[in-house]
Order: sequence, then C-alpha cells, then structure tokens
Amino acid sequence: MLKFTRYKKYFLKKQFNKVLIIKENNRVVCQNEIKTVGILTTDEISKWVNVKDEVEKILNLRNAKIYSFRPYKKHQEVSFKHFSEKDFSWNGHIHQPNFKSFTDEPFDLLIGYFDKENLYLESAVLNSNAKFKAGISKVNQQLYDIEIAEVPSKTDTFF
Repeated sequence: MLKFTRYKKYFLKKQFNKVLIIKENNRVVCQNEIKTVGILTTDEISKWVNVKDEVEKILNLRNAKIYSFRPYKKHQEVSFKHFSEKDFSWNGHIHQPNFKSFTDEPFDLLIGYFDKENLYLESAVLNSNAKFKAGISKVNQQLYDIEIAEVPSKTDTFF
C-alpha cells in the first residue's frame, strides 16, 4: 500500500507541475468586488481557528464555503467539509463529486489558509476556478495572486 501511495504522489506531482505552467501562462486577475469566498485549509487549523466565521465577519459576507484536508483513515466518517488523498486519482483528478463542485465553483476569492506544503491542498488551489487566490506565503508562490506573510494563528492580522 505504501508503494502505491508513493506512485500516486509522484504522478500527482508531475501532473501538478504541468497544470501549474499552463495556468500561470493563462492567468487573468479579476478586480471585481468580493461576493463569494472559498477557503481551503487543514483539519488541524480548523480545530483551533474558525476561519469561515473570521472571513464572514471581516469581509462582511455570508455563505463562505470551506473544505479542510485531513489524512485518510479507514474507519473515519465521510464528511462534506473534509477531503483526503483518497479523493484524488493517481493522475491528479478530483473524483469526489462534492469536492469537485467546490473546486469548479468560480469564487471571487479563494483563500489557501495553510502554512505547510501539502500536495493535495496545493492541487486543490491550483485546480480551483476562483478568480482571485490569496494564501499564506512560503507554501508555493506560484499558486496565489497575493501571498501574505503571517502565521495561521494570527487570523486578524492575515485578514
């Protein structure tokens, strides 16, 4: 099983780099007012910070949508607020329908609220159809239209 996971990560990384080059060359930044927001984060961060409530409060919005990455565990309950490495195929395609519709949604703003490299979160940000992408710096500067140098625990400073 471990060998399969390595192959999957290898192919996913290869596909990620290919799509990154294509999207970087075709990037168009939108300057419209922010009405819809999507948030990608980790389950760890979600446990100690309610990112969704902070975004809605600071940006004066309703209905921000959030998905958190959590590593796959065999007996874990399926959740519509979480995704794992099992939701990606070996070639980088998202095959979980709810998560796929999240990445397909043309948000005005997508926030990548994670500060450690994570191939699955980065792939989700890359595959998102959001018009403007913001995130924490030092993860992957090619993913975002704007990067903010802050730690996740300081939500007020980040937003």
